[in-house]
Amino acid sequence: MVAQLGVGALVIATDVFFASRMEQLGTLTLRDAVPTIFEYREFATAGGLISYGGSITEMYRNAGMYVGRILKGEKPASLAVQQATKIELIINQKTARALGVSIPTSLLVRADEIIE
Repeated sequence: MVAQLGVGALVIATDVFFASRMEQLGTLTLRDAVPTIFEYREFATAGGLISYGGSITEMYRNAGMYVGRILKGEKPASLAVQQATKIELIINQKTARALGVSIPTSLLVRADEIIE
C-alpha cells in the first residue's frame, strides 16, 4: 500500500499506537520494500532498516523511578526532566539486503549494532 503511493522511504516517530505494533510495522515495511527508520531498536530487530534513538527499557526504568519518588512524597513538578543518556544507531543489514539498499561504510562504522 505504501509503495503504491510512491513513497521512497519512511521515518516513523513512535507513539503509543506505533509502539504497540512494532512487529507489524517491521513486516509491512519489508513486504512493501520501503526503507524505514524507526526510533527504537525493537523496530530494527522487527525488520526495520535503521533505528536511531534512546532505549525503551531506559525510558520505562526512568518512569518507574519517577513513580517511586512521587509515591514517596516528592511533588511531580519538582522532578527534573530527563533525556535519554545513550542514543543508539542500529542497522539491520538483513533488511538492507532484502531491499537492495547499500549502507555506506561510514554509517556502518558508527553503528552501535549491526543485525546480520
